[in-house]
Amino acid sequence: MSQHALSVTREQNFPEWYQAVVRDADLAETSPVRGCMIIKPWGYGIWERVQKGLDARIKETGHENCYFPIFIPMSFIAKEAEHVEGFAKEMAVVTHHRLKNIDGKLVPDPEAELQEPLIVRPTSETIIGDAFQRWVKSYRDLPILINQWANVVRWEMRTRMFLRTTEFLWQEGHTAHADKTDAMAETLRMLEVYRSFAEDVLAMPVVAGEKPENERFPGADNTYSIEAMMQDGKALQAGTSHYLGTHFAEAQNIRFQNEAGELALCHTTSWGVSTRLIGGVIMTHGDDDGLRLPPAIAPKQIVIVPMLRDKPEDAAVVEFCTSLAAELNAKTAFGEPIRAHIDNRKIKSADKRWDWVRRGAPLILEIGPRDASGGNVTFTRRDALRDGPKVKSHSQPRAEFVAGAEGLLREIQGALYADAKTRLDGNIRTDIKNFDELAAYFGPAEEDEGGAFKGWVRVSWSRPTGAALEEIADRLKALKLTIRNTPLDSKTSAATCFFSGGAAVEDIIISRAY
Repeated sequence: MSQHALSVTREQNFPEWYQAVVRDADLAETSPVRGCMIIKPWGYGIWERVQKGLDARIKETGHENCYFPIFIPMSFIAKEAEHVEGFAKEMAVVTHHRLKNIDGKLVPDPEAELQEPLIVRPTSETIIGDAFQRWVKSYRDLPILINQWANVVRWEMRTRMFLRTTEFLWQEGHTAHADKTDAMAETLRMLEVYRSFAEDVLAMPVVAGEKPENERFPGADNTYSIEAMMQDGKALQAGTSHYLGTHFAEAQNIRFQNEAGELALCHTTSWGVSTRLIGGVIMTHGDDDGLRLPPAIAPKQIVIVPMLRDKPEDAAVVEFCTSLAAELNAKTAFGEPIRAHIDNRKIKSADKRWDWVRRGAPLILEIGPRDASGGNVTFTRRDALRDGPKVKSHSQPRAEFVAGAEGLLREIQGALYADAKTRLDGNIRTDIKNFDELAAYFGPAEEDEGGAFKGWVRVSWSRPTGAALEEIADRLKALKLTIRNTPLDSKTSAATCFFSGGAAVEDIIISRAY
């Protein structure tokens, strides 16, 4: 292993490898608050690219951004019984509005107890529903299409940076409609926005589909998700879109006068993705040297490392790098100016290169005196870093490299997607015939962490509900398995239900998951 490579490989211990990438790529670090993280500039730069790209797509579908308070009155939450039950164990509660020094210790002032406790936002359906009931009076006010970029708090017991933290960043869309048809169309429209963004921008192939009844968002009629396969075979729920029916409208009294002059309940939706997407990018594209970033979301797409030796020719190298960066930044890729950066830090050039390798910069240029005098560019593609123990490098005339920079970045983007797509398509088993075979394939639940690669299993079932579904869920849970979703392709691969032997109506994906 190179002295610059990560301390652990994916094969040795995938969870430890993941933490090593987060650390060595300088993405984030743990904070003094349990379960929370400090997102460092490189990690936040990736989130900014995600936010900018997704925000544009959300607005293209007619939604407008707004902002709601982080604090939600307890009475709002209590109005929706299913919602409360689903989030009760994760809610952080504010009970006092000031502190007081008592016997030398700062404690909540007993005289400053709030008349009504406040919930720190776990999600905003209830407080946004309260606004909707004021904003909607007539069918002419519909649909309402809003989105907010915010942070939320869910008091998680077991945390992992980017994947599951007590506080995380996300966007949450909320809409109100006159009827189910319009609301369902909205739910599926936003699912498609997430699917296309994941695949086209994050280079992360996904399976879009509907969640089973027991995996729905608390209070929803239907929940849809995009599921991505990580390099250890586990599924990552990368985004969700929910048709909420009229449950929240009834609890929040969101009514409108329809065209017939009658009062009717609105049909509402909600949908969101979070900083969990960064975790998905790490586990989809990373290698044993660190992160590999799709160029579309790399804060710096092309990093130029001047190879300086404290000699007179250094000035020519610096001038060459400066003009090259300016030339590249005048070009475009993915509809925006190319993001080229010169690393002028006073550290060894080899250390600079490996720093950008670990961070996943798509193209790393090393420019020395020979390059400057000969008008050439020596570069490394991060998507194809190694040829055995050696680092692959290429050399091109400067003009040729600049002219082809956009195409090269797009080629890297496509190569990362193709690699992940091959993994996904090649590791969905359809030959598992019964539960015993399923258990044998995945092995004991205790082998889950850091164990051997296991893909997904696709089987047909009868779409049971209630107690029958709960029994299936419990059997799967004993193996640390869950039903991820029913793929939207609606193909049925067998005539009989995998679990009951009855008539099958659809396929489902079963796997271990984050």
